[in-house]
Amino acid sequence: MEVKEISKEEFTNFTTEYTYSSVLQTYEYAEVMENQGYKPLLMGIFDNDTIVGASLILIKKIKGYQYAYAPRGFLMDYSDKDYLFSVTKEIKKFLSKRDIMAVKIAPPLIKDILNKDGQVIGINPNFDTCMESLKITGYHHFGFNSAFEAYKPRFEALIDLTASYNDLFKNIKKEYKTKIRSAEKNGIRIYRANSNEIDYIYEQTKSKYPRDLKYFQDSYKFFGEDNKMEYFYAKLDTSIYLSVVKGEYENAENQANFLNAQILKNPKDNNKLLSKKMEADKKLSLAKEKLVEANRIASEYPKGLVLASMLIAKNRTEVYLYMDGYDVKYKSFNAKHILMWKIIEKYASLGYKRLNLGGVTDIRIENDKYKGLNEFKTNFNASIVEYAGDFELIINQAKYFLYRQLGGKK
Repeated sequence: MEVKEISKEEFTNFTTEYTYSSVLQTYEYAEVMENQGYKPLLMGIFDNDTIVGASLILIKKIKGYQYAYAPRGFLMDYSDKDYLFSVTKEIKKFLSKRDIMAVKIAPPLIKDILNKDGQVIGINPNFDTCMESLKITGYHHFGFNSAFEAYKPRFEALIDLTASYNDLFKNIKKEYKTKIRSAEKNGIRIYRANSNEIDYIYEQTKSKYPRDLKYFQDSYKFFGEDNKMEYFYAKLDTSIYLSVVKGEYENAENQANFLNAQILKNPKDNNKLLSKKMEADKKLSLAKEKLVEANRIASEYPKGLVLASMLIAKNRTEVYLYMDGYDVKYKSFNAKHILMWKIIEKYASLGYKRLNLGGVTDIRIENDKYKGLNEFKTNFNASIVEYAGDFELIINQAKYFLYRQLGGKK
């Protein structure tokens, strides 16, 4: 068994054929993170002259010491204790020569699969064996966190795209189907964007993601070179929206006038009509406020208004929601809902098998502060994959001790 640095071609060939696939274990992601201050290293595990494992290693200097990360972990077999021990010994030698004191991994080790209601619908029969092998071999487990404390999300939401078009839409929560139809009626249209429009998604996400504009630009650039990333946004056609709102106002006004005329015709015993008239007047008042706002939006944004955006990375048979955002001021327009549905519709029709919506928290926990995020994803009929979480492998005990003494984080 030997561990050594490999080329882009060797790494790509292996990860393309490997059982597990992740956009976080691609050469494109390595290029993106290099421009975020990490030093990428492509590691190969060889049995004689055959590559049997690989990993992207991202190296960061912290407090003068080199710390490494393997996003979604080493791509290798974790179930065989003897094999894991042998490979880990070689990995430690390989990383030690590069003056790396420790490496954190978030391996593709699935614990359970949950449905949208939090019920277990699938288990990994080898999970306990793998966990025991990792611990015995010297990997420190950070525990089964429930939120986003880990290096990479411990829970991911996945949508099966192999269902029929009718089933894909039918399985969406009823309330969301109504929102999707409403968004389309109100003039929200979906467009494929280009690199010159990348600032839309940056502006919509900068308050919640610790990434700069360059991260988005580089992601679109490097993944886009081989057509592995597409960028879409939902844009409100303000002229259509204004026309729709005018129609709603006219209907409300006609109803209020009709009831007023009925009351004048029947001055006696008109309690029921008065009640209906009061309700109609209330609706008319709300319709007037909505019309005033629609006029303002149409006046300020005659060319339309971008309300939501999504970066989609393509990796083999899976598409990955790389990043998404929306304008919180116009949340009620449900632009993100229709954009998500159009993404599902598009990639299902192209033959992709799965849409990875990215991280969620443990949906079995009640009153979670991320409940809104979780429900948005699961309401599109996503199942949840639960991973083992983060592990840390210390390479140089002495340097790691000094690093921790200086306040370095695990």
